Amino acid sequence: MYYNDFHDLKLSGLGLGCMRLPCIDGDESRPDPAKVQEMIDYAIANGVNYFDTAWGYHGGNSEAIIGEALSKHDRSEFYLASKFPGYDRKNFDKKEEIFETQLERCKTDHFDFYLCHTLTEENEPWYMDDELGLLDYLVEQKKAGRIKHIGFSCHSGFDTMHNFVKKYWKHLDFCQIQLNYLDFEFQDAKSKVEYLNNLGMPIWVMEPLRGGKLAQSCLGGEKMLAKSNPDFTPANWAFAFLQSVPGVTMILSGMSNMEQLQQNIEFFGEKHRISDDDIATLLTAAHFDTQGAGTVPCTACRYCVSKCPQGLPIPDLFAEYNEAVYAKKTSISAGTMSSYPEDKWPTKCIGCGECAKVCPQHIDIPGTMKKFGEMIEK
Repeated sequence: MYYNDFHDLKLSGLGLGCMRLPCIDGDESRPDPAKVQEMIDYAIANGVNYFDTAWGYHGGNSEAIIGEALSKHDRSEFYLASKFPGYDRKNFDKKEEIFETQLERCKTDHFDFYLCHTLTEENEPWYMDDELGLLDYLVEQKKAGRIKHIGFSCHSGFDTMHNFVKKYWKHLDFCQIQLNYLDFEFQDAKSKVEYLNNLGMPIWVMEPLRGGKLAQSCLGGEKMLAKSNPDFTPANWAFAFLQSVPGVTMILSGMSNMEQLQQNIEFFGEKHRISDDDIATLLTAAHFDTQGAGTVPCTACRYCVSKCPQGLPIPDLFAEYNEAVYAKKTSISAGTMSSYPEDKWPTKCIGCGECAKVCPQHIDIPGTMKKFGEMIEK
């Protein structure tokens, strides 16, 4: 495992994201304690020292199960990160209660890293509101030693990120952004990288494989890339791209099983810097992919699901929609949808838009659901 310098710390190049833990019977709200413990033990034994959880992951159960698994290890062996759930306005009035609960869940007396979670255009006013006072509270906790480093995760456009940093820069130690070779231009992650590098603010990476998409293929660039390294897998190329981006200090990957963890740890045994030609190949492949059939850029974070009054499995439905769009289908048979109860079909979307308000990808979810519903054969 290679390590990056951060202040006086040595952080493993790979961090374990705890949003996609192995679950019991496919139930996202029930992480499997035995499998999680096995993965945590293996990760620490093989050099991973950064673990990233959050208040809302796995239906609110990620922090507790990660806290339990890490409690089997000496506190000096790892760095723990969690986040304030700023995607809900009501949470700002309960910041003290939430923070205390998080410490209790995680069985710790401090967080090494604590983030303002998922800054967007929707919640920017709440984060910036001095009367709500979230940053003041976090700074107090840092002075008390209960937070070591403050940062934020950003799903917003560039201007919103700039406004947030401009106001709070003296309190911020790092910024976590969605960064991969698909989003480098598609979501203008490039501008964020350049801005953060100019500030000297270390970059944390989330969605390095774009919800698993970039682990499946190199978006058509395989033949060109094979000339440089025929042994690299698509996931290897995605990680190597990030290892070549200046300022990247932490790459978080949500691993759902031991096989993924072992493969990633093996690759992160050393830093792989790829050539400018290979970077150009990846970015060109991404450009043509995103200019293609018109799929939705869903990463299955599932924030939308908690806000849907109809309880629709939106990411699962988007996966069906994207598959149909990629295949250039103009209609979808009712049989294809038979694995979903009819009251969970996209036709049951009422268009309220609550889901879109919390979507980090800024997807027009109601509009897409309407298109999808119209594609289903009656």
